[in-house]
Amino acid sequence: MIRSIFFSVFFFTGIIFVSLIFLPALLLPRKIVLFGGKLMGYWSIICLKFFLSTNIEIRGKENIIKNSKFFIASSHQSMFETFFLQTIFNSPIFILKKELVLIPIFGWYLKKIGSITIKRDKITKDNLGFFDEISKTINISDRPLIIFPQATRVLPTERPPFKKGVARIYDQLKIYCQPIAINSGLVWPKKGRKNSNKQIIISILKPINPGLKKEEFLNTIEREIYSELDKIN
Repeated sequence: MIRSIFFSVFFFTGIIFVSLIFLPALLLPRKIVLFGGKLMGYWSIICLKFFLSTNIEIRGKENIIKNSKFFIASSHQSMFETFFLQTIFNSPIFILKKELVLIPIFGWYLKKIGSITIKRDKITKDNLGFFDEISKTINISDRPLIIFPQATRVLPTERPPFKKGVARIYDQLKIYCQPIAINSGLVWPKKGRKNSNKQIIISILKPINPGLKKEEFLNTIEREIYSELDKIN
């Protein structure tokens, strides 16, 4: 319990510190703010290793897509992946709940780094153009899109069906998909205390080529990510 408290205090203090230091960067080129995001990713690693004695292992680096446009589809069990994946990939573009960009300071950063927002479970004028905005953004950027097909953080043992939106994005973009399985909830669950002396495994799976039908893609990615989570949990 004590180690969990120390982790939370130092982690969030560091995040607040970086956010304040980089405030002037909101008026500067986007790449400077994106560098601040990477720093937050590395800070999460330092805090996990120092306070919780967490061993972090990355598997499947050879599967990382190079020289082609792609989007990332990752399992989602904790805050960890939102920070850590920025250290592996080229500053991913996040899809977020629209409410998040309304948060003072934090929301300013989310806007600055080019995050794409959506009002979940609602049909609005903005949502109707959501997939067109994604296509436009990906076409002009060398940064990969990242999506969490479970839509929210889940427990390590939960296996909710993936949202159909990931299949529509795959069908609309017609680019490679980089599936990732992460068992971060074993250390950093969505609720409750953090667990020490455990391992977080980031498993980068083989890419899924463009061209599958939406239903086939959805079944494939859900099966592959959950199969890998069963192995690493």
